[in-house]
Amino acid sequence: MKTIKEIYKIGLGPSSSHTMGPRKAALHFLDRHPQAARIEVTLYGSLAATGKGHMTDVAIMDAIPDIKILWEPKIFLPFHPNGMEFRSYDQDGTLTDRWQVFSIGGGELAEESQERITSPDIYNLDNMTEILKYCEWSGKNYWEYVAECEGPDIWDYLQEVWNTMKAAVERGLDAEGVLPGPLHLRRKAAAYYVKATGYKDNLRTRGLVFAYTLAVCEENSAGGKIVTAPTCGSCGVLPGVLYHMWKSREFSESRILRALATAGLFGNVVKEHASISGAEVGCQGEVGVACAMAAAAANQLFGGSPAQIEYAAEMGLEHHLGMTCDPVCGMVQIPCIERNAYAAARALDANIYSTFTDGIHRVSFDKVVEVMKQTGHDLPSLYKETAEGGLAKDYKQM
Repeated sequence: MKTIKEIYKIGLGPSSSHTMGPRKAALHFLDRHPQAARIEVTLYGSLAATGKGHMTDVAIMDAIPDIKILWEPKIFLPFHPNGMEFRSYDQDGTLTDRWQVFSIGGGELAEESQERITSPDIYNLDNMTEILKYCEWSGKNYWEYVAECEGPDIWDYLQEVWNTMKAAVERGLDAEGVLPGPLHLRRKAAAYYVKATGYKDNLRTRGLVFAYTLAVCEENSAGGKIVTAPTCGSCGVLPGVLYHMWKSREFSESRILRALATAGLFGNVVKEHASISGAEVGCQGEVGVACAMAAAAANQLFGGSPAQIEYAAEMGLEHHLGMTCDPVCGMVQIPCIERNAYAAARALDANIYSTFTDGIHRVSFDKVVEVMKQTGHDLPSLYKETAEGGLAKDYKQM
C-alpha cells in the first residue's frame, strides 16, 4: 500500500480527477516532447462528459497553452471512465508519439499496461482487519502504525496539509458572492457561520461544522487551493470536522496531525482495494470515504479504541453505499457542496454512536469496502460522474 501523501494532495480545485490528474498528465507529456510542433489530446467518457464543468480544459491548457482538445463523452475506454490520449506531431504533421493515460481519482494517473504511476508500497499490511489486529497486539494506535511505515518526515507533510486545510476554511469563511459557472450559486459559508454563532450549544456546534465544511468546498469550486481528502469533490468533510474540533475543543495541533494520519490510513485502504473515483464507483467513493475518514479522526480525538475507530469509519462508509455521482451541469457545486456538509455531520454522528459501544460489530470496514467496490461496478455509467442521470438529468451542461 502506498504512502498517505497520495491521499492528501495539495493543489487547486475543483476536481482531483478532472483538473489535477489531467494537468499532471499534460505536464508529463510536454516534458517528454518539449520540441513537438503540435500536441493534441482526446478526452473520453466521464472526463469528456463533465470536463468543461470541472474546468478540465482550463487545467490542461494551463500546462500546454496551445493544445488542441477533442471531446468524446460517448466513448468509454475499458480500463477507466476517465481516459485521455495525448498525441505529438512534428513540423511535417507526422505523428511522433501517442500516450493513453487515465485519471483514476485523487489526482493519480495510471496506464492500462501497468500499475498506478505512483510511489512504491511502504505498508506491509493493507487492510483494516489485519491493521486492527496488529494495533491490538502491539498496543499501538493507527497513527503510530502510520508513523512506523511512513517515517518521521510524515509529520512535516501532515503539518503542511493541516495548514492548507485551515487556510481554506478561513478564506472560505471570509469570502462572499457567487461561485463561478452557469448555476449562479451563492456562497453560504459566511452566512452559516454568522447564524451558527447566534445559537446555543447543540445547534451552534452543528451550524459551525456546516460553515467550516461549506467554506472549503466553496473555495474548491472557485478553483482555490485545497487538499484532496480523499478527492477535491469531497475535500470539505475532513477539514470541516477537524477545524471545528480544533477550535471548540482546543485539541493540540499534534493531536490533529495524528488524527489526519489515522484518517489517511482508512482512505488509503479504500483506495488500495476499491476506488476513490466518482467516475468509477459513484460518490460513495468520494463523500462516503471522506465521511469514513472524518469519523475515524473524530473518534480517535475523543479517545476511541482502535476497534471503536474502525467501527466509526465503517458506519461512515456503510451509510453512503450506493450514493450516485450526479453533478448538475457537470460542476462540483450541486449536490457536491451540500453533500459534503451533510457528510461532516454524519461523521460526527458515527463517532458518537461508536463511542457508546465497545467497538464490536458484525460488518467490518473491509467488508464494506468490498461491497462498495461491487456496488460501484453495478451502478450504470449515467450515475458515475457523467452528468447524464440522477440530479443532473435535464440540466444542460456548460
